[in-house]
Amino acid sequence: MKDFLAKRDKGQLLIQRNRRLKENLLRPMQLSISEDGYIRYGDKVMLVNPDHPETEADLFLGGDLSLCMTPDEIKAHLSDELEVPCGLSAAQTKIPVGRNTFTILCAAGEVIGQVLRYGQNFRLGIAGGFADRMLYLSSDHRTLMKSSKRSWLQEVYLTYEDSYLNCWQAAFPDPQLRLEYEGFPVLANAKILINHCHTNRGLVAHRHLFLSTNFGKEAEVAAHTYLDSHRVEKPKNHWMLVTGNPRKDSSTMLDLPKPPAEDTRVLEPVAEAGARNAPGAHACTRPM
Repeated sequence: MKDFLAKRDKGQLLIQRNRRLKENLLRPMQLSISEDGYIRYGDKVMLVNPDHPETEADLFLGGDLSLCMTPDEIKAHLSDELEVPCGLSAAQTKIPVGRNTFTILCAAGEVIGQVLRYGQNFRLGIAGGFADRMLYLSSDHRTLMKSSKRSWLQEVYLTYEDSYLNCWQAAFPDPQLRLEYEGFPVLANAKILINHCHTNRGLVAHRHLFLSTNFGKEAEVAAHTYLDSHRVEKPKNHWMLVTGNPRKDSSTMLDLPKPPAEDTRVLEPVAEAGARNAPGAHACTRPM
């Protein structure tokens, strides 16, 4: 009994450790607000797989799914610290919290505040609600001993190690326009592809493969590119870098009513305007 009371007073009981970890992971976060509609290095965003009709499975998670940090259940009960490598999942939440708020980080000497462009390397870091640490979204080739839990495809995970395995690139979803958009600024809240630089696999949300987590039923996330009969990436490979809503402190741009036309078509004029600042677009260019 004395040992129990001593651990309780020091906050070392398993339930106390687990509670602190959950409090950090669910701590409310403030997303960056994009004033010009572009994503910049240093921005805090949510990675969201937009809602789409799933035709390949009868049971699946609907709605917008955000990429979330998901610590191992057993390890989470034994410690109030984040164990690495740390897993990920896709959850039905639109509220920015510690476990789903990522920071766009530099990969090769870029400057904080500089516009992120299609085809440019970047890293995705997450603090998980903690103030003194940063984990990086990483991936590597699948092996017999290392693969995703449900699909057995290439695994994505979070690690403290800073390496080329952390590097990703944004690509335009339409393959016929992809080369033309190379070097253009990446639009906030628009559909993009997120490809892993080392393996050239796309980040994907498997809505039909469920994971049981401390936060409920969520979907598996992996690195794999799915193509349809026209060699176009399927919606499960589509993501949005969601920014904050300037009208409300705790909401995101997902809360705004959608335009009557497709998001990419509505935002194309904005991208064309941004093209004037893309490298090589004109003889005289200026930095964003």
